[in-house]
Amino acid sequence: MSSTELPETPTAAATPVTVPPGTGRIADGEEMRSVPLPGLTLNLRTRPGDRPGLPPALYVHGLGGSSQNWSGLMPLLSDLVDGAAVDLPGFGDSPPPDDSDYSVTGHARAVIRLLDAEGRGPVHLVGNSMGGAVATRVAAVRPDLVRTLTLVSPALPELRPQRTAWPTVLLAVPGVAGLLAKLTREWTAEQRVLGVLSLCYGDPRRASEEELRQAVEEMERRLELPYFWDAMARSSRGIVDAYTLGGQHGLWRQAERVLAPTLLVYGGRDRLVSYRMARKAAAAFRGSRLLTLPEAGHVAMMEYPRTVATAVRELITDAEGGAAAEGGS
Repeated sequence: MSSTELPETPTAAATPVTVPPGTGRIADGEEMRSVPLPGLTLNLRTRPGDRPGLPPALYVHGLGGSSQNWSGLMPLLSDLVDGAAVDLPGFGDSPPPDDSDYSVTGHARAVIRLLDAEGRGPVHLVGNSMGGAVATRVAAVRPDLVRTLTLVSPALPELRPQRTAWPTVLLAVPGVAGLLAKLTREWTAEQRVLGVLSLCYGDPRRASEEELRQAVEEMERRLELPYFWDAMARSSRGIVDAYTLGGQHGLWRQAERVLAPTLLVYGGRDRLVSYRMARKAAAAFRGSRLLTLPEAGHVAMMEYPRTVATAVRELITDAEGGAAAEGGS
């Protein structure tokens, strides 16, 4: 069986563990918990629904990100879903996986194991960038776990990546991460964050002083982790490897297999995922909806959370209404 397949893995029931305070910023209304699973432990940043019985949603961040990337969007949907954002293995507050598998398939397996263990599926699944590729793979191979799919600038293969995306590609080359760590050793956390903002935001000025401060604190914390560069390099390599896969395991072929109602969000100023991919994605995901934001960059859910929330709300409301109608027929 190809390593890109995701067979069902017997998963022991997860026993949530409270995350010690101070391991990551927690916004008002959020809760943090750690879920131990075979071979890995995943941290969850949860935003409980405003009332009991709301359908579950799971948010998946991109390369170099964390569950904190969803803190602006989650409260805008808490009247509609019971939300949880996951720190993928090696990112945020989740430690590295025992098998050091940072491939797109490895991250997808982690998400599937989490959903199976907690019995949360089917969920409204939301992914950004690398998390969008992960979410696409999950939706394709385990349609039973996904009620709707929202992809914000998903990292799907491009024949001609933008020049501004090449640093991410180069990070996948063995040895480059270590070299980059040495070359940037004198950079402050603030300098690094400003560089990330200029790359990921359509307009970095949209980030508030408070958001900038929080990002610097998080960067300082992550740089102290011994596995920081390894997780970045191996995940970058995983994205590049996923781009080279063809046949039924290719991400575009898997996009065509997705059955869940899908919302695609693309930014006109995205320097990492080309805006021109929006049309191809809309054709690949059957019956999908497309939201294009000309002024947004790579993380539209952080730059324009209310606009993105409105589109997600319409997708979920229509899907839940359809499910209710089917149940009553």
